Amino acid sequence: MRVLKSLAELRKWRQQQSEVALVPTMGNLHDGHLHLVKTALERCDNVVVSIFVNPMQFGANEDLDSYPRTLEADCQALDALGVSAVFTPQVSDVYPRGLDKQTRIEVPGISDILCGASRPGHFTGVATIVCKLFNMVQPQLAVFGEKDYQQLQVIRLMTQDLSLPVEVLGEPTQRETSGLAMSSRNGYLSPEQKQQAAALYRTLQKTKVELGVSTNFSELEKAAEEDLSQAGFVPDYFSIRNAKDLQEATAEDTEWVILAAAFMGKTRLIDNLRVSNTSAR
Repeated sequence: MRVLKSLAELRKWRQQQSEVALVPTMGNLHDGHLHLVKTALERCDNVVVSIFVNPMQFGANEDLDSYPRTLEADCQALDALGVSAVFTPQVSDVYPRGLDKQTRIEVPGISDILCGASRPGHFTGVATIVCKLFNMVQPQLAVFGEKDYQQLQVIRLMTQDLSLPVEVLGEPTQRETSGLAMSSRNGYLSPEQKQQAAALYRTLQKTKVELGVSTNFSELEKAAEEDLSQAGFVPDYFSIRNAKDLQEATAEDTEWVILAAAFMGKTRLIDNLRVSNTSAR
C-alpha cells in the first residue's frame, strides 16, 4: 500500500492507474469506515482512502483541535484490507491560499437546514473538500456512509450540478450491537454514555412504527424529542423529511427519512432511519 502525502505524489501515482474508487474519511477509522472500504474493493481493484481532517467543515468552538488522529493504526487497518493507496495531504496542500481565500462550493436549498442550521457553513466545507478530492483523485466511484444522510444528499447534488463523472454510492449505517450508529465521535462517550446513547436509534425505530398509523409529523417529532430528553439527551432536532430532497414531509411522499441530532454530554450524535410510505400511490 502506498502512502501518498502530497498532491504531486497522488497525481504521479494516479497516472499509472486506470479505474479508481475513493473512500473519503477524516481518519480515526472504525468498522463503519472499513465496511465502506470493503464495498469499494468489491467494485474496483484500486481503492484510495483519503485521511484529512478538514478545517473548513468545523465551526467555531467545535472539536477540530481535539478530533482524534490515529494515522498509524488507520494505515495498518487499510493495508490489511488490501487498499492500494492512502492519501494524507497537509492543510497547506489542500488550501494553499488559506481558508479565507479558498474558492468554495455551496449547494443551496439543502445546506442550511437540519445540521446546516445548527452548524452554519458546515456543508460548504463538506462540498468544497469533496469536490477538491474528486478533482485530485479523479475516481470513477466514491463511497460514503448513510449515517451522514444529509451530507450524502449534499454530495449527490453537488456531483450532479457540477456534472462530475463520479458515481456516488451510499452504504447503510453500521451499528454497534446496542444499535448505536458507529461514529468516530463515539470515542468521546463514557461506557455509561454509550449505553444511554443507544436510545437515539430506539427512538427512531419507535417513530418509524408510529408513522404506520399517523402522519401528524409535528406531534411525532415533539414526542420523540421528549423521549430523547428523558433518555438523557439534549435534542438538537428530530425531523421527518422527504427522503429524496429533505423537504418537509407530506403524507403523499413515497419515502420518508427520520433524522435526529442530539447531545449526550458534550458529544453531538446524529442518526437517521428511512421509512417507506406504504399508503402512497
